[in-house]
Amino acid sequence: MIRALVVGFATTLRHMFKPKVTVNYPHEKVPMFPKYRGKQVLMRDENGLEKCVACGLCAVACPADAIYLEAEENDGTVQAGPRYAKIYQIHKTRCIFCGFCEEACPVSAIFMGKDYELAVYSKDDFIWDKADLLVGAEVPKA
Repeated sequence: MIRALVVGFATTLRHMFKPKVTVNYPHEKVPMFPKYRGKQVLMRDENGLEKCVACGLCAVACPADAIYLEAEENDGTVQAGPRYAKIYQIHKTRCIFCGFCEEACPVSAIFMGKDYELAVYSKDDFIWDKADLLVGAEVPKA
């Protein structure tokens, strides 16, 4: 019994003077590895228009069937190409963060970001639509 206490105290003292490894989380972020795949984002081009041409390759490449999109003809105000994604949704409880959607996109419209804060309060918030995924919601310059 005494030997166990001495070993326990020795372990405590040995680790007490080592540098701390904890991170003050909300104020400090943990650096992500270069190949980390987090929250997907839909990119915009240099004019502020959506890059997605609604080809559907990301939805086909997704092994978890987490991506749903509907294409619509474009009048030139949303995207530079002939079509755009009228509805673009990713179901986060199905997504396995494999990155196949990013690899399948011919115009690099979808990108796996480094964001790892994906907690929500409602199960309905796990379905992210185009408004949640688009980056840089600035108004295109005329």
